[in-house]
Amino acid sequence: MPQESNMRITPNSKTGPKRVFLMLQGPHGPFFWSLGRMLRAAGATVWRVGFNAGDRAFWFSTKTFLPYSGLADDWPDHFAQIVADKNVTDIVLYGDTRPVHALAIERARALGLTIHVFEEGYIRPYWVTYERGGSNGNSSLMTLTVADMRKALDTIDHDNIEPPAHWGDMRQHIFYGALYHWFVMFRNSAFRHYRGHRELPVTREFLLYFKRLIMMPQHYMSRAWHTRRLLTGGFPFHIALLQLEHDTSFQIHSPYATMPEFIADVIAGFASGAPPHHHLVFKAHPLENDRRNLTHEVRRIAAEFGVADRVHYVRGGKLQRLLHTARSAVTVNSTAGQQVLSLGLPLKVFGRAVYDKPEFVSHQTLEAFFTHPERPDTRAYRDYRQFLLETSQIPGGFYSARGRRQLLRLVVDLMLAKEAPDEALLHGTAHPRQPLRIVT
Repeated sequence: MPQESNMRITPNSKTGPKRVFLMLQGPHGPFFWSLGRMLRAAGATVWRVGFNAGDRAFWFSTKTFLPYSGLADDWPDHFAQIVADKNVTDIVLYGDTRPVHALAIERARALGLTIHVFEEGYIRPYWVTYERGGSNGNSSLMTLTVADMRKALDTIDHDNIEPPAHWGDMRQHIFYGALYHWFVMFRNSAFRHYRGHRELPVTREFLLYFKRLIMMPQHYMSRAWHTRRLLTGGFPFHIALLQLEHDTSFQIHSPYATMPEFIADVIAGFASGAPPHHHLVFKAHPLENDRRNLTHEVRRIAAEFGVADRVHYVRGGKLQRLLHTARSAVTVNSTAGQQVLSLGLPLKVFGRAVYDKPEFVSHQTLEAFFTHPERPDTRAYRDYRQFLLETSQIPGGFYSARGRRQLLRLVVDLMLAKEAPDEALLHGTAHPRQPLRIVT
């Protein structure tokens, strides 16, 4: 069995009742409730702000739930008042760019609060991201060089850590998403001013989640057929990693407003640069729920550039099978880019990504990349990846019970520590690792 983590924990003099955590919006489902219970068991006080009935449904204490039903413009002042009234020392949130979180973070910094940010894992599957201050394009990783990371790693002993070769959260993720939006649709009368951070109405969100859930068997069959066709086709191919168009990493940290804009740029570069016997595969995000008909968009744009017979579209699912026979990959800033780099494949990105380091991400023009892609420095990437495993990447998941148990075994100690994991490693104050085993 693989070890649970390489992270080091620094004791914090602020443990105990003086720590007051204010939790904002979290992943769909009960993870934030479980996290709050563990923080209370450690001696902290925990409050939860809810912005809609979905938030309320997964917080099982009315005494510690603080509903916010006001206008968006009034939220920053209301947040500051909560901080003052409750003597808040820390805020906890999932994703740092949705409007209610971005505004809270701005005030929290001015007030000197510690900001705990959760995100999906930079390394997937089976990892969760935990950072202080910001994530993705706002992460401290953006300013760290590989040389900085190597210097920090030289001060410690570490092992190669690999996650289990399975992913068990997808059905739960979709289920909790659908349930969350059901509550917002039918139980939201107390939050009449609530406006989601996504453009689609809540009703449409719920229907898309529900459709995705019931269509999973059909999508599985379609994906298996298309994947087999690609793997037995006998032609070289490149992969374009698509993302969720509404995802904040795409909206905030990329040059594109819509996914078809990215698709058009990629197909244009492929048509002008790739050898005529090469193919291009657009791989959809596993949670793509057809807000936009990407199958149609790919076919339409490929036909415009005269390469319709060499361009393919594959629904979500696991990426590894395709990557093992691919020549290269392009993406805006998908975390799946890390899977590409772990296999030593050439990779080009278009947006801001924590892994966009010159040692292993190509900065060629797109035409030149498809003609002759530059291979990454795999040793540099391994050092970068090890730094992530020592700091921000925690084994576990938000949605399955097993994943939550795995995550909670470590993350509360990291949150209570005086220094963030990356700061402790860079400053040489990280404590020796305690080898832990995965227990299901």
